[in-house]
Amino acid sequence: MTRHPTGAAGPPAFRPWSTHRRELGEGLRHTGNHLVTVDILDGTLTALDPATPGDGSVLLRLDVPLGAVAPLAGLPGHWLAAAGTGAAVIAPDGSLAWLDHPGAADPRRSRVNDGCCDPSGRFWFGTMPYGPERGAGRLHRVGHDGSVTTVLDGLTIPNGPAFTADGTLMYLADSAEGRIDRFRVDPEDGRLLDRTAFAAFAPGAGSPDGMTVDDDGQLWVAVWGAGAVHRYAPDGTLTAVLPLPAVQPTSPALVNGTLFVATAAIGLTPQPDDRPDETRPGGAPRHDGRVLAAEVGASAPPARPAILHPGAPGVPSTTIAARPSGGATRREAL
Repeated sequence: MTRHPTGAAGPPAFRPWSTHRRELGEGLRHTGNHLVTVDILDGTLTALDPATPGDGSVLLRLDVPLGAVAPLAGLPGHWLAAAGTGAAVIAPDGSLAWLDHPGAADPRRSRVNDGCCDPSGRFWFGTMPYGPERGAGRLHRVGHDGSVTTVLDGLTIPNGPAFTADGTLMYLADSAEGRIDRFRVDPEDGRLLDRTAFAAFAPGAGSPDGMTVDDDGQLWVAVWGAGAVHRYAPDGTLTAVLPLPAVQPTSPALVNGTLFVATAAIGLTPQPDDRPDETRPGGAPRHDGRVLAAEVGASAPPARPAILHPGAPGVPSTTIAARPSGGATRREAL
């Protein structure tokens, strides 16, 4: 029997942490002092207080899609971001120093999606087509020297990835294909090895989206379209299903026993604030597009910062300088 994380008879009660509804809220990360989240298509980055509910403050707004960010080690106020069709360093004034645009070369119009850092400070992010084309998504890695390498082709909608605390295992979802794969990660160069199937979703059962690994090595997965977060043991056993008052969860984050979940309102009928939803037990309101929170008794390490070595493209020792666009993206064979 699937047990709920708190050990109680019923699932934990989620409450809205924010009131603002994001069209495509994603990339929820705990940076130590804040929760940050993006609205991908709106290009906004917002900081929330993990201790006090509220809408927080918008840190920046780009004129291109913004998939995910990681704080840049050694440069306060700077972010390494999946943006547009590639990766860039964002300075405190909002200016971008592009590292590369791997999605720009795609034959189909593409954009970035989710991303995060592994424990060594390498930044990983996905690109995907705007249209329904299968197999046109890819996974990329930003090295410590600022180079961008395409590490995996043939995906459709890459989501995650998520890493174990020692960085030796990576989980990657392909939302459109309804699967989560697990890889070994070479600690020296970040090369992916030994791809194995970890979890599969039946048609109509929702799609795996953003993920995080907790302090006990369990994987928490936002399930788009199913209004739930799943928790998996390291052996792939489904150990908990947590229903949410939102249909399209996208990204979980665990902070001091609290599970926060970003959600999306895109494609759904607008919900007037606090209107009872007759389709939910007790007529409880839906909170599509809001960040939700519930006590689950589990935690995870804060999001790892990105590490770019001094002199790396876009990161001189004292200033942020743009790298000319059009650099070739390297490729690896899995």
